[in-house]
Amino acid sequence: MSCRPSSVSIAVTGSSGIRVALRLLEALKGEVEIKGIILTRGAEEVARYEEGIEPEDLRRLLRSYAPLYMENDMSSPLASSSNQPDAMAIVPASMKTVGLIARGIPSSLPARAALAVLRLGRRLVVAPRETPLGVVELENMLAIARMGGIVVPLTLSFYIKPSSVEDLVDFAAGKVLDALGVKVDVYRRWRGPEEGD
Repeated sequence: MSCRPSSVSIAVTGSSGIRVALRLLEALKGEVEIKGIILTRGAEEVARYEEGIEPEDLRRLLRSYAPLYMENDMSSPLASSSNQPDAMAIVPASMKTVGLIARGIPSSLPARAALAVLRLGRRLVVAPRETPLGVVELENMLAIARMGGIVVPLTLSFYIKPSSVEDLVDFAAGKVLDALGVKVDVYRRWRGPEEGD
């Protein structure tokens, strides 16, 4: 599980933090093969609200990185365990998608692809952005971790001494990259309290 993947897929679902997904894709480009991107309708609505990106523009942008599939496209190659990449990340991961994966319900393409990745013993990274977390959400994330997935909450960090929102986005995307096994230095790593600025 520690080896660098040669191929990944990305699912972008309807939770706050679409900017992290876009930064992740930017960092992955040229590093590994992006076999496909899955987009949900919820993600389109969040992108419109948070970033002012219209759905058709978001789809065009995502297609510049990899083939794009919508959440209900069960004819997608990513719907089959015979065509899964080495790793998959769901960024941001909505609680709906987290719940479907945790309960083994492949009723959407993100959940179906994620369950296939887990069945194959490959790396799944799930990056939820939700707060506060209730018992159901925590149990679902624990279930994914027990299935072999890696849960990377999109949280703030201040040891990087951020000076902008972009610094915090880089940190979140960098943590997902680390969990995927793709080392790209997009954030300031901890080197101890004596490190100079």
